[in-house]
Amino acid sequence: MPTISELVIYPVKSCAGISVRKATLTTAGLSVDNVYDREWMVVGLDGQFLTQREYPQLALVSPRIRMDTLELRAPGMLRLEIPLDLPPPELEQLVEVKVWEDTVMAYNCDETTATWFSQVIGAPCRLVRFHATAKRHASTKWTGDVEAPTLFSDGYPVLVIGSSSLADLNEKLAAAGRDPLPMNRFRPNVVIDGMEPYEEDFIGNFIAGEVILKPVKPCPRCPIPSVDQETGIPGPDPLDVMQSYRKKPQLDDAVCFGMNCIVTDGAGQVLHVGQEVKADLLF
Repeated sequence: MPTISELVIYPVKSCAGISVRKATLTTAGLSVDNVYDREWMVVGLDGQFLTQREYPQLALVSPRIRMDTLELRAPGMLRLEIPLDLPPPELEQLVEVKVWEDTVMAYNCDETTATWFSQVIGAPCRLVRFHATAKRHASTKWTGDVEAPTLFSDGYPVLVIGSSSLADLNEKLAAAGRDPLPMNRFRPNVVIDGMEPYEEDFIGNFIAGEVILKPVKPCPRCPIPSVDQETGIPGPDPLDVMQSYRKKPQLDDAVCFGMNCIVTDGAGQVLHVGQEVKADLLF
């Protein structure tokens, strides 16, 4: 039976992830110690979201969850500590930010944090945190009109990839004389062992105990998989190899890898590495 082989949370959008043995599932994605996936995001001074697409050095920002802070480290920088407690209402600094087509309210982090991130990427920017009352939902075009909340993810609460899919890609890269890629290039939340390559494309539901994850949309890939997550340096883009076999007609021939999922049952349950998963095929 398929099993969960890795769980990853990305507290700051487009920065390094934290691989964990267990995580709590919420309707908006994974959480660990009350830190949520993509709860923070780097934005330009105009409020527009910034990612490794423009600033690959964001890959080098490494988070760690402490008792009451989110600790961030980056090469050549002093450690940064971000309080996990929300500011009292009278001290809130609010700002509207944009992630793709959505505009939402966010907490504006302090000037020290803004300066730290500006030095990391070499451009003026700020760090913001998803506001406690903000609302953002996945596209109902793909969720079947189910309201699926998400924070600052590209669009969906959970990204699932089968480990055999990466193994198949790496075989094709090797045949083209290219080096294999680690899974972190594709930034999944849940990695599942024990399926056939790309079987996740054809799953109706992933069932783990009381949890049901419903795949709703193939994940179109951008240039981020070309960025070495250990160095922040872009290299050969695997999309040129994937063009030959991973185009999805329903997404205007976008090259896809992994499945975006929504949570249809089991919010509040804990997922853990090694947990068995029932994968119901669509046909």
